[in-house]
Amino acid sequence: MVVGPEYERVELPLVRQLAAMGWQHVEPARADQPKTTGRESFREVLLLDLLRAAVRRINLDDDGHEWLDDGRINQAISQLTRPQATSLLEINEELTERLLLGATVDGVDGWDGGRVRTVHFIDWTSDDPLARNEFLVVNQFRVDPPGGRVSIRPDAVLFVNGIPLVVVEAKSPTVPDPIGAAVEQLRRYANQRDQAEPEGSELLFHTNQFVVATCFETAKVGTFTGLAEHYAEWKTTAPVPEKEVEIDLGVARLSSQQRLVAGMLHPARLLDLVRHFTLFMQSEDRKIKVVARYQQYRAVRATIERLLTGQTRAEDGENDRRGGIIWHTQGSGKSLTMVFLVRAMRSHPALVGFKVVVVTDRKDLQKQLAGTAELTGETVCAATKVAKAKELLAIPGKALVFVMVQKYRNPEARKTDAAELKNIGQLDTSAEVLVLVDEAHRSHSNT
Repeated sequence: MVVGPEYERVELPLVRQLAAMGWQHVEPARADQPKTTGRESFREVLLLDLLRAAVRRINLDDDGHEWLDDGRINQAISQLTRPQATSLLEINEELTERLLLGATVDGVDGWDGGRVRTVHFIDWTSDDPLARNEFLVVNQFRVDPPGGRVSIRPDAVLFVNGIPLVVVEAKSPTVPDPIGAAVEQLRRYANQRDQAEPEGSELLFHTNQFVVATCFETAKVGTFTGLAEHYAEWKTTAPVPEKEVEIDLGVARLSSQQRLVAGMLHPARLLDLVRHFTLFMQSEDRKIKVVARYQQYRAVRATIERLLTGQTRAEDGENDRRGGIIWHTQGSGKSLTMVFLVRAMRSHPALVGFKVVVVTDRKDLQKQLAGTAELTGETVCAATKVAKAKELLAIPGKALVFVMVQKYRNPEARKTDAAELKNIGQLDTSAEVLVLVDEAHRSHSNT
């Protein structure tokens, strides 16, 4: 029986809030036997019974019937259990792509010429995520690392269809620096502390999307590649109003943990974050995994709503009402916001066909979006000259085009008029064109 302030004041309220949002729950006492979580041993981290059932349920034929046999299901799952990469970060990147794009299995005679089929592990598209996916939280999830090392027991692991996506470490609010201690424990679990000998289980983090450190009054989110200073609070319950969450929980004020759980771990929100708001990027000296900050999430979702509901110029009669400005402070990740926005657009049926034109003065944003484009099957087109920009922008239809703002400066203008731009004329009259201007205050303050 788990007792103490950490469990009573932090872990148990978190589980109860998750349960109220539709998560199933395996209690600590039951989690002490591997078979109660669908595992043969504590060395496993995938809940294979749940995963096999989900793969069969999610993937239907053209008539809406289940078609996968055990052999093909095993083919798909083996692509999660036998990654080609070797380092934890590379494995996580490989398996995240499998989660987002699916795995390929043998085709079926007489169906589409016997071509290989794509099998998905998670239903990303349903209006009701709980109808097609199974969300499970397990307390004190024991994992036995290889080599007979001491087992680890994260306070809560969150699974979607038997796949561990989120690890939560709770600390009593009475201990010194509880968030720092929780982050350090998460880093130990993922073998990220550069110790001489492994001390955790990297296997648990092969499919991990983000981690949470919490002491109830303060809760912060990060990734397994981050240090304590990289973790941040999630300060919104959007799209649900905060007052509504307070009423549901029967409190006058939300704690940081309650706000994070409502804003990030609601089933629909979690799938949205994993699908559109996590990515891998090169920092100064290494590659890292990133999850959006709440400001970026809120900005992207507000932009999507504006694009869907705002009037076009033809509808308004004068101006296109779908545009706007997103303000960012220095270093707050405006480039990543643009990356997340393009990714979210490419999975929305009404926005997938847009031509997105990114006007920037930085090459690193182009590199970030080029990597993201691989997840959408899209090729980034970069215009290094004005003539090339005119050519690319005149091609109708879906595209992701980069132009450097410097390329539009008039070479004949005096230095004092360096902001004067070339007029390249009207190239595309479609209403399905979105122009994203990075550092707009530098180049567009008078437009």
